[in-house]
Amino acid sequence: MQYLTMDDELTLLSARKDPVGMIRRLDKAVIDEIQRAPQLLLAIKKSVDEDRRPGRFLLTGSANLMALPTVADSLAGRMETLSLLPLSQSEIESQSANWIDYAFAGHIIAAEKPVIGDELVDRVLRGGYPEAVSRSSAKRRHAWAQQYIDALIQRDVRDISNIDKLDKLPRFLNALAQTAGQMCNYSQLGSQVGLDGKTASRYIGIFEQMYLLKRIDVWARNRLSRVVKTPKLQFMDAGLLCTLLGLSHGEIQKDRTRFGNALETFVFGELLKHTTTSDGHYRLMYYRDADKYEVDFVIENTAGNLVGIEVKASATVKEKDLRGLKKLASLAGDQFKMGVLLYDGTEILSLGDGIWAAPLSSLWGVE
Repeated sequence: MQYLTMDDELTLLSARKDPVGMIRRLDKAVIDEIQRAPQLLLAIKKSVDEDRRPGRFLLTGSANLMALPTVADSLAGRMETLSLLPLSQSEIESQSANWIDYAFAGHIIAAEKPVIGDELVDRVLRGGYPEAVSRSSAKRRHAWAQQYIDALIQRDVRDISNIDKLDKLPRFLNALAQTAGQMCNYSQLGSQVGLDGKTASRYIGIFEQMYLLKRIDVWARNRLSRVVKTPKLQFMDAGLLCTLLGLSHGEIQKDRTRFGNALETFVFGELLKHTTTSDGHYRLMYYRDADKYEVDFVIENTAGNLVGIEVKASATVKEKDLRGLKKLASLAGDQFKMGVLLYDGTEILSLGDGIWAAPLSSLWGVE
């Protein structure tokens, strides 16, 4: 199978000038960074229609191909898409148990070797990108993450969208990092870095296409309310978020409160990865009401059953930490299957009313 990358300037020029001719010469091929040459898609469509053998083309890229505005026609019905997220902790530890499937079955996976304290901080700061995971020092991981973010903004953004005010993009991304996991008026946030509401919304859409962040809807019994209420933004990888925030072991030791949002992002990433490998189909949301009852994550299956998850960066669990989960349980009734408070501890403990405390490292535990 032939391998082509659109990072090669000569190959990219050929793809843009003669896409039909390039594809005609290929029988089977891997084409990397396809978002840089969307002209190839119509030529691939024509080739696939003429020769229906499956698996002839493997298209890879660093952006959501199907969301590109420059794609004149989709390959719907002719392709299968797979999103490759950063590595999960389960993958890093060679564990296969799916935390979400087990939770909906009424079980919490045991952590084989509970990870707490500084070791947990290490995992959050490291994130899940293979290049970062493989680097032995925090300094080298930070350097890679910063270069990756710079490359996305300076090069890949231009491949997927024609935007103005490109110089404001890094400032806006950094501003979003400060509000990660929080409800926020993003138009107002954009105005603080010189962007109007329409441009700010467009930039957020671009960051989503590049798999930097994801919008999380609010859970509500009335499904229409889910559409009209403000979503939260969650970054896809805790390591990249920590780089944007300038978080390090030293900074966290000085101010532990700064660790909370990064830890929530870390848990979001783990849960999102579990939804891609689970037997069931799940949707990740959050809960917050006018009385300020909150639940960090609400997982819903296709039957409307729920598992609520609260994230706590401390090893101490207090009664007030359970108020959001209890409110969610009262609203959901029989559809509430379990509430889990993930904390920086080692024991799985029942807290009554279907609510449990479990180690954060149970997310990559063993069956």
